[in-house]
Amino acid sequence: MKPAIALFISLFTTLVAIINPLEAIPVYLGLMDGKSDDEQRRVARRACFYAMLLCFFFLFFGTLLLRLFEVPLSMVRVVGGVILTRVGFELFAPTPSGGLIPRADTQTDVAFIPLAMPIMFGPGAIATVISMASTIKQSDTELIHFVAACAAIVACLGATYLSLIYAKPILRKIGNQGIDAATRIVGFFVAAMGMGLIFQGAVEFLAPYGRVAGVAVGT
Repeated sequence: MKPAIALFISLFTTLVAIINPLEAIPVYLGLMDGKSDDEQRRVARRACFYAMLLCFFFLFFGTLLLRLFEVPLSMVRVVGGVILTRVGFELFAPTPSGGLIPRADTQTDVAFIPLAMPIMFGPGAIATVISMASTIKQSDTELIHFVAACAAIVACLGATYLSLIYAKPILRKIGNQGIDAATRIVGFFVAAMGMGLIFQGAVEFLAPYGRVAGVAVGT
């Protein structure tokens, strides 16, 4: 499998797991209660568009911000892993207060808050996109990998848009209990991915110290 295809599949599946369109369905339907079908489609389209813009911003400028604040990429992976792990545990066993996924505020633009951020594009998605961008910038075929990453983002938000458009039939088909079960399963795998990022970042951060210790012992 070509690296670009592997990157596309990896980022697409990770973002789908983190965004979890099934989790957005109950919130979306609650916010759209009493709205016309045209208004519901308009809000879903705008929410996915906003989330896509946020993904692209952190994909292209995330590592620039890290360099500006002199944050090493290994620490990004560790912190991103911690956030992903916390998001995963929250999805698996949600807290009554809402945690990283706060309650909707109908006084704001619901397409941006809370749908686009933080439900679709929250801390876990930010950490994932920045970590992926840092990996891409270290590859030899940077342009091809960026195209694959952009395609994965578009595909993920496209799937999210379809899930919102067909939210009512999906909810009738699987029910609230089905959505809860799917959310908990996804949370387990998100937490596992977060732990993987933590160990990867820790090994990358500690590798130079291991080489220095080896040289000191050799001398």
